[in-house]
Amino acid sequence: MTAAAPNRGQEIADTERTAVIVEDDDDVRALLEEVLSQAGFEISSAPDGRTGVELVERIDPLVTTLDVSLPDIDGYEVCRRIRAVSDTIIVMLTARTDEIDTLMGLDAGADDYQTKPFRPRELRARIEAIVRRQRRAGAASPAPSPAAGRTAADGLAVDPAARTVAVDDVAVHLTRSEFDLLAALAGEPGRVLTKDALVRVLWGDEYDVGTPVTSADHRRVEVHLANLRRKIGDDPGSPRWIRTVRGVGYRLDQGA
Repeated sequence: MTAAAPNRGQEIADTERTAVIVEDDDDVRALLEEVLSQAGFEISSAPDGRTGVELVERIDPLVTTLDVSLPDIDGYEVCRRIRAVSDTIIVMLTARTDEIDTLMGLDAGADDYQTKPFRPRELRARIEAIVRRQRRAGAASPAPSPAAGRTAADGLAVDPAARTVAVDDVAVHLTRSEFDLLAALAGEPGRVLTKDALVRVLWGDEYDVGTPVTSADHRRVEVHLANLRRKIGDDPGSPRWIRTVRGVGYRLDQGA
């Protein structure tokens, strides 16, 4: 285990890459430590949920990997507790493959949800993609004009620069991934964005067409959009904003 990095309140430089691993299986924990260390992260590990929450609160790491099946607290509850004290990137890891488990993980505040056994190279690539996406969002112009980039659609207001969303003037809290998907749709109202395109929004690789998109990636987009619709009060059966275009993707309308 290596030393912790400075508090998240400071600007995160490329060399200040810290990660917390919450995993009770010794072998899996050792593999995660190896993968993230090779990616340049300084690692702190916890064998249970309570210790994991304490580490995240103290260190405020850039990335946290979180096992769902922990000996003391359910991983979903650990995720909610972490999300209440930190905006760390959370990647949940589990042997469970049911769709409801994915939904629960993303709904608890996770940025990604990977099943075991995972491929180390793929896990590393996904974490790096989320990190790039976060840095890209943080590199936005600090002083945009009052209306720059904002989208308003029948009571839905999206401000990409401030990363805020409001429905009928009431602020709505979205996860990082939910916001990025909504901002992508809101940036091109009326245009259908394919599931492949939305997957690449989540990856932060909109222009990289070399990485294949899988059905699991499509499902991840569907789960994020289901959570997004629920939070903004958009009924899929009678949508106010986000419409599903069967077999293609989604589009954001200006309202019925």
